[in-house]
Amino acid sequence: MPAAAAERKVAVFGFELIDSSLEGSMLGKNEAQEARLKRMAPMLRKDIAGLDGYEIVDVAPVADKAAGANLQSCGNCALTFAEEVGADVAVVGTVQKVSNLILNINAYAFDLSSGKEIARGSADIRSNTDESWDRGLTYLFENRLKTQLEAAH
Repeated sequence: MPAAAAERKVAVFGFELIDSSLEGSMLGKNEAQEARLKRMAPMLRKDIAGLDGYEIVDVAPVADKAAGANLQSCGNCALTFAEEVGADVAVVGTVQKVSNLILNINAYAFDLSSGKEIARGSADIRSNTDESWDRGLTYLFENRLKTQLEAAH
């Protein structure tokens, strides 16, 4: 019987909002939207944990550094943070808000040993609601990330 492939340890960091709608600067913080944003990484962790060969690592030890780093533009600092918590793969994500009607969810997975992207996906959603965000992330995982991550293992 062949040996099972080793578990790849995955650090999934909190999603970041890119708000180009101007709503935030005009109306202030949207509490419901902030709550949605906070739910994204835990949902994705659960999905990835369900894949054979992947194990989720706790990012709490580096969460403050990651939250203050602007992971989408810090020059791969997420890879450094993921390495600090013993991960083999770093996953980062964004939600780009064009308006309350047009949003886009993006996620990227990087292999720490090579620094190369091993999975990426994007899902357009319509309406800024719990249901649209949840469905968008589910679509993104099921139709984009899952196959790529399975192939990368």
